[in-house]
Amino acid sequence: RCLLKTVKESIVAPEEILRFCCDGLQGSTSPLCAREPGEETSEAMASPSPTRNPTEVQMSQLVLPCHTNHRGELSTGQLLKWIDTAACLSAERHAGCPCVTASMDDIYFEHTISVGQVVNIKAKVNRAFNSSMEVGIQVSYEDLCSGKHCSICKAYATFVAQDPSGCKVKLKPLTPQTEEEKLEHSIAAERRRMRLVHKDTLKDLLIRSPRETELETRDGSAAVPAEKTRVESVELVLPPHANHQGNTFGGQIMAWMENVATIAASRLCHAHPTLQAIEMFHFRGPSQVGDRLVLKAIVNNSFKNSMEVGVCAEAYGQEMSVSRRHINSAFMTFVVLDQDGRPRSLPMVAPEPGEGERRYREASARKKIRLDRKYIVSCKQTEVPLSVPWDQSNKVYLSYNNVSALKTLIAKANWALAREKEKVRLYTLEEDKFLSFRIEVSVCIAADQAFSLLSDLRRRHEWDSHYASAELVQQVDDDDMIYHVVTQALSHENKPQDFVILASRRKPCSKGDPFVVAFRSVTLPTHPASASFTRGETLCSGFCIWPESEEMSKVAYYNQATPGFLNYVTTNVAGLSSNFCATFEACEKFLLKNKEHLIVRL
Repeated sequence: RCLLKTVKESIVAPEEILRFCCDGLQGSTSPLCAREPGEETSEAMASPSPTRNPTEVQMSQLVLPCHTNHRGELSTGQLLKWIDTAACLSAERHAGCPCVTASMDDIYFEHTISVGQVVNIKAKVNRAFNSSMEVGIQVSYEDLCSGKHCSICKAYATFVAQDPSGCKVKLKPLTPQTEEEKLEHSIAAERRRMRLVHKDTLKDLLIRSPRETELETRDGSAAVPAEKTRVESVELVLPPHANHQGNTFGGQIMAWMENVATIAASRLCHAHPTLQAIEMFHFRGPSQVGDRLVLKAIVNNSFKNSMEVGVCAEAYGQEMSVSRRHINSAFMTFVVLDQDGRPRSLPMVAPEPGEGERRYREASARKKIRLDRKYIVSCKQTEVPLSVPWDQSNKVYLSYNNVSALKTLIAKANWALAREKEKVRLYTLEEDKFLSFRIEVSVCIAADQAFSLLSDLRRRHEWDSHYASAELVQQVDDDDMIYHVVTQALSHENKPQDFVILASRRKPCSKGDPFVVAFRSVTLPTHPASASFTRGETLCSGFCIWPESEEMSKVAYYNQATPGFLNYVTTNVAGLSSNFCATFEACEKFLLKNKEHLIVRL
């Protein structure tokens, strides 16, 4: 009635009424809902910031009693559903079509969340590949009474874009805007590489580890047969469990898996366990409304204060005769906390012969891999020791850390030009704990040729007077090598320095990416510190090569100076020495000379 009265008084044509109503529904301003002069738009209706990532999705959920477990804490299964929902919405914003969860990386839960607190989830696409994309998710909680905010976990999920027929869709590239987005975009390629070799890493570790299964007792208690912890449960997939494509919602499957895994863990400890970490979820295939999902869980191994539970999901239709489809697998780590919040000691597990023993050994291998990932990959750069022991089981994560550390250094925004001599430019970056430098020059050489020449440390002495020799100690694979380097410079002990260096090479993952060669120190049992040398260490250094044209490249060398190298750096930065510039001019001549040799050979 009010609308008709207004229309009559305003004598607006019928077609205008329709347009005004539609505009009003879309949040536009029309004569019927005009604001008074000086009245501002409500904050809740304000348009997003122009710098905000268009794929970013924010979700806030108030934790209610129906979301919690017996302790009044948010159940991990419910949190996983919210995480997967936010990540899926972000992926579909970029793809413009339906997306399905392909995998979820390791998740470490730092805190629990109580009733009445708010869960804040932020998800955005870090990088789009061919038909898959990585979505980064940050989860925190907010206490409405105290105003306290605290981080819960950080996760990375991989989604695949599909058309209505279920075929993969080629994705448009994502252009990062902020410095943080550029860094995540760059390192996403390294995380993808690490996911693809995860199975091979586990196999290599199992091959080299002893096959004997040693059982022991703790606190005088006998080992508990693993079979006593086995759980099997069936769920019928109903419409509320499905997404907008009719497939079972990935977050719902993860929640069901967490439920049966918790029951299995409880049967070992006879207490209420707390989920501490989840190892990569891998979705092997879809399930639909009407499917029956069989969820199986068993404790694979228990350690001093934690246990690993293996859980899988299988699907079948109404016909029992049809073979079950393997949908998903995951491994979850549980602890049991005492009244003071400290982990309790757990009884040992006695595995079944055959498959049980295999799962027992694999659980031990996965624990080592989890520790490698957590303390090599996940820790902050300032917390990484200079030299990390190298072995086959952690090679993937050391390589990842090597490249991602250099890419992080490259992405920093506060580089300041310190010196410029002809074509060579010297930049510095001053931080609380580090002084880093960057030297760059444009060279008339193809980027792939410069990449090939500079990634071989055995040729470094041809242009760098600081290098006496470099021996290839181990060819890890096509992209990673370990060298023993001896320098010309004498230490304060009047002895030459030597280094054991991991060199990791990366070609561009997509158009616009640079060639990268990263260096960091590692420790090898075959090359311990010798009395003949002073063992030196490098934390983060390497080359970044950008193609400027088919025959022109910008070559930049980065180094995060360690204390033993600091005096040399500051002398050059202050202008008391031109050694840096002279060395890089020699590098340019080396590249041009060898470019001509390549042409002659062709």
